[in-house]
Amino acid sequence: MTDNELMAAALDQARLAAEEGEVPVGAVVARDGEIISVGRNRRETNKNALAHAELEAIDGACRALGGWRLPGCELFVTLEPCPMCAGAIINARIVKVTFGAYDPKAGSLGSLVNLFELPYNHRPEIVGGFMENECAALLSEFFRRLRGK
Repeated sequence: MTDNELMAAALDQARLAAEEGEVPVGAVVARDGEIISVGRNRRETNKNALAHAELEAIDGACRALGGWRLPGCELFVTLEPCPMCAGAIINARIVKVTFGAYDPKAGSLGSLVNLFELPYNHRPEIVGGFMENECAALLSEFFRRLRGK
């Protein structure tokens, strides 16, 4: 699959989250262009601050690949990761993160801080703003509908 197709799969997960009343964030872990795992935001559903799309996708990939290291894996996510997710990305040794919309309130891959610039033992590559318009539009529409209720 291409990067566009992988981000489209993350957007599909974000749409599912929105349908469930969750903030629409979706994520995909892939290796060699093949989807290993998907995740979506489920904080409200699970009543759990840890239920972020990235963590769900990373957890699924660890289970699928049988280890906590995810060599050669990339993460595609519709919203810039927060500090918690950035830490999980570093710990899982994900090689590259491609995200859509920037998050000026909690984004930790460039918006508020870039945690990957710190001297951790692993520094993933970052591609920010990939399919940004589509990702940002999904979030804007969700919050517009929420305010309208």
